[in-house]
Amino acid sequence: MKEWELIVDKDPLPGSLNMAVDEYLFRSLPSAPQTCVRFYRWERPTVSLGYSQVAERVVAVELCRRLGVDIVRRMTGGKLVLHHREVTYSICSSDASVFSMSLAESYRLISCALIQGLAEMGLQARLAGRPPHSYPRGNLPCFSYPAENEVEIDGRKIIGSAQKRVGPRFLQHGSILLESDAALLRQVVSLSAEIGQLRMISLAEALGRKVDFEWAVDRLIHGFEAYFEIRFKPRIFSAEEWRLIEEIERTKYASEDWTLRRRESPKLAIGIS
Repeated sequence: MKEWELIVDKDPLPGSLNMAVDEYLFRSLPSAPQTCVRFYRWERPTVSLGYSQVAERVVAVELCRRLGVDIVRRMTGGKLVLHHREVTYSICSSDASVFSMSLAESYRLISCALIQGLAEMGLQARLAGRPPHSYPRGNLPCFSYPAENEVEIDGRKIIGSAQKRVGPRFLQHGSILLESDAALLRQVVSLSAEIGQLRMISLAEALGRKVDFEWAVDRLIHGFEAYFEIRFKPRIFSAEEWRLIEEIERTKYASEDWTLRRRESPKLAIGIS
């Protein structure tokens, strides 16, 4: 039985620090097969932008500042996500024997494990089919439609994910809604995004009751263990690792030059750039 590393951040963290931790986990992957799964949440409502998105086309920057909504840019692709009342997961791996060398196949496998976790909660979810042709190229937010092989319940997206891959090594992270906040999402999205109907559903809505972070994470962990037939061991960062993580946060994710793409962000020499 394979042994994977597990991080559960019970205390909410700033968005910039969450992104720095995920990037550090990706950069520090060894060439030998290794997998780490992390669950976390956010200190304040935070909009995350996909790597290639043009900020002014998708997010109302000044309104976010007035509302106290943070903005970060992910190292992964995909569309705008409002992180608020949710469980966020990330998985970093260099194990091609489990996930293959394919972005699409690894994405599908992780979605299947997440579906197993939802089944542990008593929910019947499935892999989504292809969205409308206009969705991938447009500026709609992530939770407007389920993308292919994302996780949906009754045609509504409950988990949105994005991945970055370099050879056999990849980072995938995603948002699992505890409660939806469509009103705030509509406020923070740029007018040019032209939001229509939001095809999203939260755990609270699907289950008909409030769900807490710890309960949901426990069942998602069991889902990963059952689907991949692995066991977890806890991973704890050393003081030196925290120093490197905070350096990534300071020079990249806490910088508007990176977030709003005003100039090229500096690269750090601690692994993959």
